[in-house]
Amino acid sequence: MTASGAASTSDSGGAAGRDGSAGSAAGPTAGASGDAPAGASGGAPAKRSAKAPAKAPAKASRKAPAKVPTRAATGSAEAPTKAAGKGASKEPAKAPAKSSAKAPAKAPAKAARGESRTALVRRARRINRELAEVYPYAHPELDFEDSFQLLVATVLSAQTTDLRVNQTTPALFAAYPTPEDLAAADPARVEELIRPTGFFRAKTRSIIGLSTALRDDFGGEVPGELKDLVKLPGVGRKTAFVVLGNAFGRPGITVDTHFGRLVRRWKWTAETDPDKVESAVGELFPQSDWTMLSHRVIFHGRRICHARKPACGACPIAPLCPAYGEGETDPDKARKLLKYEKGGYPGQRLNPPKEYLEAGGLPAPPLGAATASGAATASGTAG
Repeated sequence: MTASGAASTSDSGGAAGRDGSAGSAAGPTAGASGDAPAGASGGAPAKRSAKAPAKAPAKASRKAPAKVPTRAATGSAEAPTKAAGKGASKEPAKAPAKSSAKAPAKAPAKAARGESRTALVRRARRINRELAEVYPYAHPELDFEDSFQLLVATVLSAQTTDLRVNQTTPALFAAYPTPEDLAAADPARVEELIRPTGFFRAKTRSIIGLSTALRDDFGGEVPGELKDLVKLPGVGRKTAFVVLGNAFGRPGITVDTHFGRLVRRWKWTAETDPDKVESAVGELFPQSDWTMLSHRVIFHGRRICHARKPACGACPIAPLCPAYGEGETDPDKARKLLKYEKGGYPGQRLNPPKEYLEAGGLPAPPLGAATASGAATASGTAG
């Protein structure tokens, strides 16, 4: 779980802007009425018929195909009737086909771009309410029993899955249950224990370093303040907010890769920097929603709205998503893309909350467990 967050700004539920959210797509009606073709009226055509036909068709053949459908669509059918007879009746039939093919693809993007601030806030909060119904059991997907275990597990979750961290930390915490124990640990031994999480040398320096700081500067206790947490080795704002929100009950937005991807797909923000994403999204919601919002969005990103192939056809918030159609829209094919409990597979925690189990979730297998379902979950389920 790579979590990221920043100190969010206050709620802007009464954000500025009128409720004029989606700009309507204008049809292809902007065409001139066509003065140039009308030049062939009166008695002159009888005498100049020998020369004019030679030039007029040449000009018409180069320009008319682009303009005639527009005139036909707007109702100025006089010139085609005189000039082409039956041929004119076929052209109007082509114009609607072209416009109807393009409109559906562009409409979602236009709706998001033309959305007012007030409409954005309302849509964002509606998505949050919908996700709360889909994932009433959303929770941090790292196994932990206290703030120290959560802090260490979150540092280890960088560049790997929460599942792999959960399969690795039981042996680590059994050997080093307190900050004092881990601060005095042999680095080589710690490296061996956390090797499955990747980048084990750098992570060993971080968790031994933060344990030493906890022992020396905080009496062996994890501090409950952002300013103190970010001073610890290997602890950034994202890790700090995971700990503050889930161990101390203090609101924070966790911007990991899933969260950032989804809020950009939903057009909540175009920012890519985690701190700016956190700030922009924080303005859309009251602080009391921040922690659970993070869990729900991350749950949705891991289970349905995947990075490479979103399961759009199985998505419960598809009507609210400007990016609908980027992934598989066929319901049957989309259901085959679902992961974890949504796809009938185990989750990431070996010891998940009771609410998750009651909702039908399955605990993940221990490291090295030879089970078919465990293998299916452990392989290729990023984040």
